[in-house]
Amino acid sequence: MRKVCTRILSISGNVVTVKANGIAYEELAEVLTARGTSLAQVIRLDGEIVHLQVFAGSRGISTGDEVRFLGHPMKVGFSENMLGRIFNGSGEPRDNGPAITESLIEISGPAVNPSKRVIPSNMVRTNIPMIDVFNSLVESQKLPIFSVSGEPYDELLARIALQAEVDVIILGGIGLKFDQYMYFKNTLEEGGALSRTIFFVHTAADPVVEGLMIPDLALAVAEKFALSGKKVLALLTDMTNFADSMKEIAITMEQVPSNRGYPGDLYSQLAARYEKAVDFEGAGSITVLAVTTMPGDDVTHPVPDNTGYITEGQFYLKNGRIEPFGSLSRLKQLVNDKTRSDHRAIMDGMVQLYAQYREAEEKRSMGFRMSEWDRKLLKYGALFERGMMDLKVNIPLEEALDNGWRILADCFHPEETNFRTELVEEYWPEKAVSST
Repeated sequence: MRKVCTRILSISGNVVTVKANGIAYEELAEVLTARGTSLAQVIRLDGEIVHLQVFAGSRGISTGDEVRFLGHPMKVGFSENMLGRIFNGSGEPRDNGPAITESLIEISGPAVNPSKRVIPSNMVRTNIPMIDVFNSLVESQKLPIFSVSGEPYDELLARIALQAEVDVIILGGIGLKFDQYMYFKNTLEEGGALSRTIFFVHTAADPVVEGLMIPDLALAVAEKFALSGKKVLALLTDMTNFADSMKEIAITMEQVPSNRGYPGDLYSQLAARYEKAVDFEGAGSITVLAVTTMPGDDVTHPVPDNTGYITEGQFYLKNGRIEPFGSLSRLKQLVNDKTRSDHRAIMDGMVQLYAQYREAEEKRSMGFRMSEWDRKLLKYGALFERGMMDLKVNIPLEEALDNGWRILADCFHPEETNFRTELVEEYWPEKAVSST
């Protein structure tokens, strides 16, 4: 049943205040003005005083305009026809296609009951060696990509969207610049992945409240696909923009600020989205990979700091590469013993040698004399960065493991690597064995 309030008490920024009874948090309303109808959402309740965030902004709204409550929270249409489509932060088509009006589903629902979750056990292959070999992405995992502005996180997400072995990609862009939006759109179209992708986009020019809607829209649709048996990968960028949108609204509402001006419920708001990652018993799964930019490369900033307590590890994107140190997929041990017998050995052994390379590189930069071992490490480090760390490398896991053995054989004797004898006998390149 619709409720109507004919008088706006006050207007502050893009927030209007009315007096009404029986209104629910996050309920939608229409603001009827001389210019037309604007959608709004309840963002705060204080007894009979209701605060609404107007999607299109408060310009043109007067205290004499009418507010009409719709009696339900934000909903989004769901259909298989959504694949290959682009929508805005209100769930409306951005690609000039028809609106999706069937099977309306509510967004912002609760996380799945833990008793209905399956223990993660399947690897999501991306054909990116620094993920597949060293920090395997696991189905139903929630992982952030910690980065700074200027790093190629858009390129990384686009590559994952093109190459990940999943059924459906849900891409949610929050606060994107127009060129970022066009990059994703063109890359997915040219790579042939748009047909299995649903793109929810909020640009920097769109209303702030729509940025808050993007993760909820993306994850609500992802959940519906997962319940129908699909493996879904939700890619979100950038969750710092999401938190900044929350901050902007909190300031408008004159809420008591927490750390660096962010609202006190920042942790809960982030957790409500990340905890949507799930592997359903007898159905599909949702895996969440979300970019979190770190202002000033500060990992103690409230957004990455809170994110780290929620998620199951992180990828650090630095100098155009996923860093082997600091990056961690806490669930990788659940899957990398099922891939190939040498996976764990290559994962541990190559990173240990790369750490020694870093020390040798530091010695060289300080002018110390290089030993024969140091020179081997320097050669190894260059090959490792080019053949394994470069994000342009696009090879399956098995080929990446073979490539790891070739790099080791080009730089070291088998006995210098501390790999188990049975693994050396099975995987060490034959020419290298004979030459040593």
